[in-house]
Amino acid sequence: MTPHPGFGVAFTAGVLSFLSPCVLPLIPSYITFLTGMTVEDVEQGRRNTLIHASLFILGFTAIFLALGATATVLGQMTLAYRGWISRVGGVLIILFGLYLMGAFTLNFLGREKRVYLATKPVGYAGTVLVGIAFGAGWTPCIGPILGAVLIYTSSSADLNRGLALLLFYSLGLALPFFLAAVAVNRFISFFALFRKHMGWVTKASGVLLIVVGVLMVTSEFERLASYLQGLTPEILKSRL
Repeated sequence: MTPHPGFGVAFTAGVLSFLSPCVLPLIPSYITFLTGMTVEDVEQGRRNTLIHASLFILGFTAIFLALGATATVLGQMTLAYRGWISRVGGVLIILFGLYLMGAFTLNFLGREKRVYLATKPVGYAGTVLVGIAFGAGWTPCIGPILGAVLIYTSSSADLNRGLALLLFYSLGLALPFFLAAVAVNRFISFFALFRKHMGWVTKASGVLLIVVGVLMVTSEFERLASYLQGLTPEILKSRL
């Protein structure tokens, strides 16, 4: 599979989802919930923490890949209308971007729809279930970003690319979560400094979605992909 700019966009979207106001403040709570340890004890039991963090990531990645496969199959079923799907999807993504920038409000996105677990299921399998529950959530912050990735995935109508897009999105969300689990005390210090900038993260997410939406409406995304693929060395293409 040749490199595609959508992969970088999906990874960036994942990172922005992690930094969003509905995810970032909850990271220490998730880590202590998964491990059953206090923040002070988490770094002492690092092996146990890393296992639980990895299984949590596995859980939400499985959900995102399933969503990506579903979106791609729907795109394949409507392949004859791919051009229109891309344009209409681009308009929706632009609207998601404007929503994140505060241009208007949508009540159905303003209601929390995350799946809550009052108590964590026992064992490592329980951690995977918590990851699935997290991935199945639909919150005001992560919803428009994930929705935009899924809309673009459906317009590609390519199963391998669709799964890769959601894998890159998951990696963008998973990598900072894993690093936070490795050094939760440093993460808390980082959050204390970063929290005043979280509003800008939401606005940056909105700008990213608007740019992607415009590229989809104008069909420039595929032209950009073709241009970048032309610049890719043959030896690199053969290994991708």
